[in-house]
Amino acid sequence: MNDIKTITEFPRKTREIADMRIPMPDGSYLSARVWMPVDAETNPVPAILEHLPYRKRDGTAVRDALTHPYFAGHGYACIRVDMRGNGDSPGVMEDEYSEQELADAEAVIAWVAAQPWCSGSLGMMGISWGGFNALQVAARAPEPLKAVVSLCSTVDRFADDIHYKGGCLLNENLGWAGTMLSYSSRPPDPAIVGENWRDMWLERLNNQANLAEVWLSHQRRDAYWQHGSVCEDYSAIKAKVLAIGGWGDAYKNAVPQLVENLPGAKGIIGPWVHKYPHFAVPGPRIGFLQEALRWWDRWLKGIETGVEDDPDLRLYQMDSVRPKSWYLHRDGRWLGCNSDALAHNTEFHLSRGRKLTTAPEDIVVPLTSPQDVGAEGGEYCAIWLGPELPGDQRRDDVLSICFDSEVLGEALGIIGAPQLRLRLSSSQNHGQIAVRLCEVFPDGASTRLSYAVLNLTHRTNAAAPVSVDLDTPFEVTINLDHMACTLAKGNRLRVAISSAYWPLIWPGPGAQEHNILGGLISFSHIDTRATSTVSMPTPEAASPWQHRVVRESAHERRRSTDMATGIVTLDIVDDFGAAEDAEHGLIAGSIAREAWSIHPEDPLSAKGSTHWTQTMERGPWSIRTEARQQMWSDAEWFYQTAEVEAFEGDSRIFHREFSAKIKRDHL
Repeated sequence: MNDIKTITEFPRKTREIADMRIPMPDGSYLSARVWMPVDAETNPVPAILEHLPYRKRDGTAVRDALTHPYFAGHGYACIRVDMRGNGDSPGVMEDEYSEQELADAEAVIAWVAAQPWCSGSLGMMGISWGGFNALQVAARAPEPLKAVVSLCSTVDRFADDIHYKGGCLLNENLGWAGTMLSYSSRPPDPAIVGENWRDMWLERLNNQANLAEVWLSHQRRDAYWQHGSVCEDYSAIKAKVLAIGGWGDAYKNAVPQLVENLPGAKGIIGPWVHKYPHFAVPGPRIGFLQEALRWWDRWLKGIETGVEDDPDLRLYQMDSVRPKSWYLHRDGRWLGCNSDALAHNTEFHLSRGRKLTTAPEDIVVPLTSPQDVGAEGGEYCAIWLGPELPGDQRRDDVLSICFDSEVLGEALGIIGAPQLRLRLSSSQNHGQIAVRLCEVFPDGASTRLSYAVLNLTHRTNAAAPVSVDLDTPFEVTINLDHMACTLAKGNRLRVAISSAYWPLIWPGPGAQEHNILGGLISFSHIDTRATSTVSMPTPEAASPWQHRVVRESAHERRRSTDMATGIVTLDIVDDFGAAEDAEHGLIAGSIAREAWSIHPEDPLSAKGSTHWTQTMERGPWSIRTEARQQMWSDAEWFYQTAEVEAFEGDSRIFHREFSAKIKRDHL
C-alpha cells in the first residue's frame, strides 16, 4: 500500500467506542464499533452505517482502520455493526438478506438518528454483503437514510450473485455457503461480551443454517430471490446512490444498471477485484474516501460538492494485455460519459470457416464440449488476492468452438455489455451454453475480456424454465458481462462457445449435443462526442491497522489429472495467515480449502468440497472451528453433506452434521 497517503490530521478530533450496544425492538441488541468526533454531543454529525456479518473485532479490522476514522475525522459518526448472530452480537443469523437482517438495519437507523450526537441524517455504505443490504434497506426507504455508497453489489439476487448465473448453478453457491458455515460458527470475543460468550457461541452452533441447502432449494427465480432484488422496483429507492465496481470483480453489471434506472445515481468502475478501491488491485487505485466524502457531504450535510455535475459513469478503459492469472496494475485511461452515450454499433456474424464476418451465413457447427472446459476461467469472484483471475484461454479455446475476426487493422475499443444472439438446435431437452469474448495475440495467447453462461431451459423465463424442443431450431439472446477494454492493432477478436464451463458452473444431468446454426455478436461503443478523459484523486486513508503477523498468508491453485481414472481436480488453498491485534491482543487466523473434480466425459462425476479452519486465542484462551462440506449429483438429485466441529483448547465441545437430498429442477 505504498501508494496510499496516510492522513493523521483531520478537521475534527475523534474517539472510538469498541462496543456500543444498540437496542433492538425484540429486546436483544447489536454490538457496534463506533468512531465519531469527540464534540459530537454538542455539535451533532450525520452517521454512516455499515451492517455486516464479518466481525468488526477481527474480520474487517484492516479496512475499518483505513476507512472509518477518516470519515469520522471529517465530521461523521461511523457505525460498524456486527449483524445478529455474528461477531459480538447475540442471536442467530437465519440467512443472507433476511427480513430480520433488514428490519434490524432499519432499527439501527432509527435509534442512531435519535441520538444527541447525530444530526438525524444517515448514509449506508458497504462492499459485497454491505453493498447489497445498503441498497435493500434503501428500497425500504427509512426516512433518515439519505444516501448510499454501494460497492461490488447486485440489483438481482438470482441473476447476478454467487448462486446462479444465466440460470446455471454456480459452484460459488457451495463455496460461499462453506465460507458462511465457518464464519458464523465462530464465538464472540469474551473481552467484549463477558462471561456469557460460551452460551452465545453454543446458541449459534446449535441453530445456524446450512445455507448451501437453503440456496439450492430455490433453483428458479422465485419469491425467495425476488426478496432483496432491488430491480423489482427501482423507484422504491429514495436515497441518493453512488455505485462502485471493478472489472476484475464478479459484480460488474450493477453499476451501469443502477445508473440507468435510478435518477441521480452515479457510477465508478475501475480495474479492481472485490476490494475497496483505495487499497484494491489491480491498480491504479483511486481516492475512494475523497469521492465518498464528496457524496456524504452533499447528501448528508447539504454542502455543494459538485457531485451532480460528475459524469453519470466514470469508468476505466483497460489497454490490451497478455493473459495472466494475476495483475498488480492495468494500463488504461479514465473516461467520463453519461448513460445515454452507449450504442450498439459494431456487429459480427458467426460464419463458415469459424470466422467472424460482417455478412450473415447459415452454418451447422456441432457443439459437444468435454466437461472440464473452463479450467482457465479463474475464480467466479476474485477476492482473496491469490492467482484468481482468468488465465491464458488457449486450453479452453481448443476445447470450444471458436469464431475469429480478421487481424485488426486498428485498435478496437469495446465498452458496455456485448450481446450474442445465437441460433441453435439440440438433441437433448436441456443444456448449457458458455460464451467467452477473447482477444487473441499473434502467438495464440488468448485473454478473456468478458463472458456469460446460460441454462437453455431458462432461455425465456428464469421463473418458469421450460425444456428444449428436440431437434427444433430456436434462438437465445445472451448478454455478456459489462466490460471496458481496448484490443490492440494486430490482434484478433474471438467468440468461444462451449456446452460446459467447469469449475465455474455445475454440469447438467447428461451429455449435451447441440448444433450452432448461426449467430450475431454486437458490441457497445461510447460516442466519443459524449465522453471525456477524467482524472481521479489519488488514494488517501487513515493510519493502518496495528498488528503483529503470527503466520504469513499464502495462496495456492493446483490442477491435476489422475492418469489412472482420468479425473481432473482443482485444489485451492487460501491460508490467510494469523495476526495479533496490537490493541486488544486477539490472535485470529484462518485457512480455506476447496477441491473440484470431474471426469471430462462424465458430468455426473462432478464433486465439490470445502473445508475451513478458524482459530482465535488470547493468552490461555483458545478456540478452533472446522467446517466441511461436500456435494455431488446424479441425473435427478443433488446430494450435500456438511459438518461443524468446535474446540475449546484441545477439547471438542460441539459436533453437528447436515445432510440434504434436493431434486434437480431444470438444472
